[in-house]
Amino acid sequence: MAKRAPTLGTYLTVKDANGIIAYYKRAFGAKEVMRMKADDGRIMHAELALFGGTLMLSDEFPEYGNTKSPATIGNTTFNMMVGLAAPKDVDAALKKGAKTGGAIVMEAADQFWGARFGMLRDPAGHLWAFNADLPKPAKKKPAAASAKAGSSKAKKKR
Repeated sequence: MAKRAPTLGTYLTVKDANGIIAYYKRAFGAKEVMRMKADDGRIMHAELALFGGTLMLSDEFPEYGNTKSPATIGNTTFNMMVGLAAPKDVDAALKKGAKTGGAIVMEAADQFWGARFGMLRDPAGHLWAFNADLPKPAKKKPAAASAKAGSSKAKKKR
């Protein structure tokens, strides 16, 4: 049997897993990999493929001492950090996420660390941070070198 490489995954707890799965499909283009329902209709486990990774989630199961959703605790304890290919993708993700039911909590803007960044709160209360590197500015020739080049051209024309 091949040895499996270590991985780190995200597992969200929500109040309405069916609703948030539908939102992730609309907002982020998530593909549903699997869904397991409990006898009472709650989602025990679901897996979605999105942004090149796997997101797992379930409804709350307080009777088992399970984790609580942001709706229950009144906030979230972490951000989902999504690295995107281009700065315009940050704006598009925020716009689509808000249009389909989320709320922008930080508008997209170019940041001091050299990326375009913005944040969205999804309908379940989880925060999504979107980040894309800004293009590197073209390197300019030092002013002294440019002046020398200009003066040598002027001498050749004489």
